Amino acid sequence: MAKEPVRVLVTGAAGQIGYALVPMIARGVMLGADQPVILHMLDIPPAAETLNGVKMELVDAAFPLLKGVVATTDVVEACTGVNVAVMVGGFPRKEGMERKDVMSKNVSIYKSQASALEQHAAPNCKVLVVANPANTNALILKEFAPSIPAKNITCLTRLDHNRALGQISEKLNVQVSDVKNVIIWGNHSSSQYPDVNHATVMTPSGEKPVRELVKDDAWLNGEFITTVQQRGAAIIKARKLSSALSAASAACDHIRDWVLGTPEGTWVSMGVYSDGSYNAPAGVIYSFPVTCKNGEWTIVQGLAIDEFSRKKLDLTGQELTEEKELAYSCLS
Repeated sequence: MAKEPVRVLVTGAAGQIGYALVPMIARGVMLGADQPVILHMLDIPPAAETLNGVKMELVDAAFPLLKGVVATTDVVEACTGVNVAVMVGGFPRKEGMERKDVMSKNVSIYKSQASALEQHAAPNCKVLVVANPANTNALILKEFAPSIPAKNITCLTRLDHNRALGQISEKLNVQVSDVKNVIIWGNHSSSQYPDVNHATVMTPSGEKPVRELVKDDAWLNGEFITTVQQRGAAIIKARKLSSALSAASAACDHIRDWVLGTPEGTWVSMGVYSDGSYNAPAGVIYSFPVTCKNGEWTIVQGLAIDEFSRKKLDLTGQELTEEKELAYSCLS
């Protein structure tokens, strides 16, 4: 018995990340190799022609799982009936712009998209915000889509999580699939805290803590953290464009684990609505370690937090509280 198609919205679909993301979704990377999809692609009117070109390519790729494509500049049409929404579109920070300017542009974008999702998306639609400032954009979306459950609105810190896994795998010269349970705490910004205190590596003699294998606390508490925090900027410097392929891949990972579940004994990092766990500020979207089962995420509880980590968690939490205040001031 063939499954019913799932409708997946990608906003900003004509952009770099969108262009990398839509073929992954159509190929089954996000929802599984047996799950048909109907893609809803939204972009702004100036990008309409490019968006149509992307649609043509999707048709030309003849993806067996792709059961339909909606390419539109109309937010209501784009949001109608969607089960999963990946919010990639946003206003990027340009040279000479103040943080508040970017924030106010994104507040108005996310306010209007939130109300369209609120009114037209399928019940229990799952939302992933990718566009920066991702945590606060997700919070604004939550405010203006009150009937979407708070637990269904998340932001992407899986990219940072995957970057952390990649750094450890390169440092130890092991397969990235053998490294697990790093954590990204807090904001998807340079204040985030990549934490390896609970991370392990599968070795021929069983699982071993990352710290024990790396044997270099100065690197783990210094260069490792800053490399992950500033990886996006390093890619822009090298590529002259922001990270698109890795962001698209991480978005697929985030939704796939959320919908299909995390492997036993493994957690991932997701920006979710904070309940104050680990003394993080409540009422912001904060990245925690989570496990997923039956389409629901749960914050991993009871992990020991040392003094070094505590300061980092508080610092990124403070930045999120300030961002929230800034965003709310743009609403008034």
